[in-house]
Amino acid sequence: MKRYFFTASLFIFLLTNLHAQNITGDWNGTLNAMGFKLRLVFHITSQNDSLVAMMDSPDQGASGIPTSLVTFRHPDLHIEVGKGMIVYKGSMVTPDSIEGTFSQSGRTFDLALKRGNVETRRPQEVKPPFPYKSEDITFANPTAGITLAGTLTMPEKGMKFPAVVMISGSGPQDRNETIMGHKPFLVIADYMTKRGIAVLRFDDRGTASSQGKFDGATSADFATDVEAAVAYLRERKEIDSDKIGLIGHSEGAIIAPMVAAKDKGIAFIVMLAGTGFDGADILVMQNEALGRASGLDEKDIEKATKINRILYNELVTGPGDSTLVEKTFVSLKPLLSEKMSDEEILSFTDKSIKQLNTPWILYFLKNNPATFLEKVKCPVLAVGGSKDLQVPARTNLDAIEKALHKGGNKRVTIREFTGLNHLFQLADTGLPDEYGRIEETFSTEVLEFVGKWMAGMIK
Repeated sequence: MKRYFFTASLFIFLLTNLHAQNITGDWNGTLNAMGFKLRLVFHITSQNDSLVAMMDSPDQGASGIPTSLVTFRHPDLHIEVGKGMIVYKGSMVTPDSIEGTFSQSGRTFDLALKRGNVETRRPQEVKPPFPYKSEDITFANPTAGITLAGTLTMPEKGMKFPAVVMISGSGPQDRNETIMGHKPFLVIADYMTKRGIAVLRFDDRGTASSQGKFDGATSADFATDVEAAVAYLRERKEIDSDKIGLIGHSEGAIIAPMVAAKDKGIAFIVMLAGTGFDGADILVMQNEALGRASGLDEKDIEKATKINRILYNELVTGPGDSTLVEKTFVSLKPLLSEKMSDEEILSFTDKSIKQLNTPWILYFLKNNPATFLEKVKCPVLAVGGSKDLQVPARTNLDAIEKALHKGGNKRVTIREFTGLNHLFQLADTGLPDEYGRIEETFSTEVLEFVGKWMAGMIK
């Protein structure tokens, strides 16, 4: 009897390990979630007779996300991330395919997996050794009492180089503005440095190697970081202090005019996907453009716009105290009461206010870039892509040009590039879920255009 038990146990042990071996390896699939497509990869291995896994989201630039639970009892696979925050349940159909569902935040989507990893190519990403000097540096921002870290690239030979400071978009960004596996600032810096221009790019405060706290900071705070970067360059003997410009992308293109309006020594600014309206208008434009590109009904888009307008308006002009949620609830109720109970509307209002009621959002909603653009006297280049859904190009470029001319600045160049998205990639739809799947990091056409324009500014 004991021998039989031992044999049966051995058989179960072998069967379990056989199944573990069958499931181990790389599994990838594409998640279709509310109009967005995201590739996911699970790397499953066997350790000490147990299964472990890591998850990658290549299109979001995320890799090595640890899982909290992995079980496989043929044919059923169960994976959890963050103790149930994300759950994948699948069934092995063939040795190389799994059919299942992906659940997160109460929503469930179909997700089929197949064996193999996802190859992510970034052909424009340069690797050392570089044909120029590349120096990791630090500089102080005395206003904030922090030290920021970055990289300064310069030509190998010569002195008194013209220079630019790169200013990243919204969210905590490293010096390369890494997003979904792309490093656009690395590509831009490489292009410009090879053409005789020194480039300083740095980690946002509280990000990567820079000190400080990112949360709670506003665009005005980030502007002092840029001012500190310019001051650092002016102290470098290799740099021509009269030829220092700024290149800003997205929020960075809001910050560049803020700095140039104050510092008349800035030689020029380049605005990549910059805005010409206050943040409330930009968010409405963004939501409408993303909704249409995702195939939403116009009536739903119109309703969402009204809801967003109410939320933004109450935040900007409302009481700003404990009555804010209650007052916003009263304003939203007529739009939501058909499909939601009072309790659900109140919950939605409370969550929305908590998400939006941050120093950065409040500043962004109120800030009108035209206020600073009208004070900028140096040459300005503003470019955008026709498929930019985050900052619709034509409308914003016209507003930027209008504000600059209103301030008397005639040294203005405006250009919209056909077919490019917010990251200046050649895109099909312009939706953010494409960013990671596109191999191109930054349009060579835009690089050449910006490079030629800057060469004309620093003669």
